[in-house]
Amino acid sequence: MPRIGLSTASVYPESSAHAFGYAAQLGYDAVEVMVGIDSLSQQTSAVKQLSEHHDVPICAIHAPCLLFTQRVWGTEPWGKLERSAEMAAAVGAEVVVVHPPFRWQKEYARDFVNGIAALEESTGIAFAVENMYPWRASSRRGMEMYLPGWDPSAETYANTTIDLSHAAIAHSDPIHMARRLGDRLRHIHLTDGTGSAKDEHLVPGRGTTGAAPFLRHLAGTGFAGEIVVEINTRKCGSREERERDLLESLQFAREHSAVTTS
Repeated sequence: MPRIGLSTASVYPESSAHAFGYAAQLGYDAVEVMVGIDSLSQQTSAVKQLSEHHDVPICAIHAPCLLFTQRVWGTEPWGKLERSAEMAAAVGAEVVVVHPPFRWQKEYARDFVNGIAALEESTGIAFAVENMYPWRASSRRGMEMYLPGWDPSAETYANTTIDLSHAAIAHSDPIHMARRLGDRLRHIHLTDGTGSAKDEHLVPGRGTTGAAPFLRHLAGTGFAGEIVVEINTRKCGSREERERDLLESLQFAREHSAVTTS
């Protein structure tokens, strides 16, 4: 059974330090560190100390490639990825999660596929390119905002990530995408969505993406990568409510990832 990890993004606006505390308390197997505006998440020594203090390994580093992290670790995108790989190697993580470039990052996007392959070769770290989605303000057809595209199965990446909230926005069947990717699927962001234009990151099972059958599909294929809970708990009114959502997500992951035999 794959390890079930917790993304530090799942506890925002609490800090990365709190994420490690929740992971240890609730019984998560690992943590994915989202490098972001939380200064702790940007410091290799700090996240390594958190991992050692709570005795929870770090399974992945999420590179700072969101709109609101465009200036974290500078503005040069390849430099951000190199630094993410350095952090991953230092903390014992084998995966860096990365988004495809935005359309306006033309120089970065021009050789992104080959550049990712070259980084994997030079660093020994898997750069798992994440599925994104067309941007839309309503239910109408969206605009393509990513280059070379939002669907990693359309490219030749050796390692990829499926995020279920992103699949919901794109109205993309995650099982079909997993089949197209085959053994190139390395990493999962377990969450949910309803198919709206918002990146909802719901607790798995509370949306319409089919999180349970998706996990059962992975179990049936012998998926050996990491499954990381990445949910939005910003609307939780208390620490206890956030804790309940994190625990429900962990229990959902374990229940539906278990291989059953008849």
